Amino acid sequence: MMKALILKRYGKSDQLAFADISPPVIKPDEMLVQVHAAGLNPIDNMIPKGTFKAILKLTLPATMGSDVAGVVVKTGSRVTRFKLGDAVFASTFDLGTGALAEFAVVPESAASIKPTNLDFVQAASIPMVGLTSWQALKERANLKSGQKVFIPAGSGGIGTFAIQLAKHLGAKVGTTTSTANVDLVKRLGADEVIDYKKQAFEDVLQGYDAVLGTVRGDGIEKSLRILKPESKVVSLIGPPDAAFAHARGMNFLMKFIFWLISCKIIRQAKKRNIEYSFLFAHPDGQQLGEIGKLLEAGVIQPVIDKIFPFNQAKEALAYLEAGRAKGKVVVKII
Repeated sequence: MMKALILKRYGKSDQLAFADISPPVIKPDEMLVQVHAAGLNPIDNMIPKGTFKAILKLTLPATMGSDVAGVVVKTGSRVTRFKLGDAVFASTFDLGTGALAEFAVVPESAASIKPTNLDFVQAASIPMVGLTSWQALKERANLKSGQKVFIPAGSGGIGTFAIQLAKHLGAKVGTTTSTANVDLVKRLGADEVIDYKKQAFEDVLQGYDAVLGTVRGDGIEKSLRILKPESKVVSLIGPPDAAFAHARGMNFLMKFIFWLISCKIIRQAKKRNIEYSFLFAHPDGQQLGEIGKLLEAGVIQPVIDKIFPFNQAKEALAYLEAGRAKGKVVVKII
C-alpha cells in the first residue's frame, strides 16, 4: 500500500483526505516514479470544488496534484528514454494520474530528466508553470525579441517563471504586483512594474503586443486597452472558447456553451483587431527538456515561497489558496 492525498467527491475542501491505496499499475509506455516532491498549482484548489468537472475526466476517488519530481523505480516494456534510478520531473496534468502520493504513474512522453543543478523540491516547482509559460508565450503568442508582453501578478507561481522566460525570448515585460514584491519582480527582469495598490495598469501601460491572462475578474477586458492592433491575449483563466472545446473533442453542446461564454470577450477583442484564445497547458516531456536546459544554464531560476511536509499537504493547498505566495508552494514527500 502507499499513502496518497485523494479527492473523494466534488464539493467542499473537506472532501480531500489521506488514504492508503494500492500502488498504481503501469502501462507499457509508462513509468512508476517514487515521488520526492510535488509542486502545487491554483487548479489543485479548483478541481475539488468541481470547477473543471465538465472538462477534466477524473475517476473518483482520484489522487491530487500533477507536478512531480522523483526517481524511476519501474518502467513499462515500451519505455526506452528512461531507466531505473533516473531522476525525472514531469507534469501529469489531465492524464488521470496524481502526484501527491508516495508513487506516481508518469507516461514516458510527459517526463524529462531532472536538471542536474536543481534538487527535487526545485524541480517539482517547475512543470506546470514552465509548460504553461512556454506554450502561451512561445507557441500561442509567438513572442519575438523587442515585443512587449503584459504578465499580471508577477510575483505568483506563473508570473515568476513567465517573466524570466519572456526576458529570455528578448521581450520587454510589464507586470502588476503589490508594494512588497516590486523588488522581486524587477530582479526577475520586469521592465514596467505597476503597484496595483497605487495605480491601475490600464491607465499606465500602452503599446503591448501580448497579454497573459492570469487574474480573475475583469482584468482581461481591461488589458485590451493596453494592446496594439494585431496583438494576442492568451488566457489561462477563461472563459474557455469553442476552439478549446473542439481541440478536446467535446460534443456540440459543450462547443456551443463555450462559444456562448467566450463570445463577449472575443467580440471586444475583435473590435480592436486583437486575437483571444484560452490555453489549458498540456504535458510535454520534450518541452520540459528544453525548459530544463534553461534552468541548468541559470537563465531561469525557480522561485519557491514555502515547502510543506507531505502530512501537511492540505495546509499547503490552503496556504496557496490564500493567494499570497511569492512563487511556488511545494510539498516534500521524501
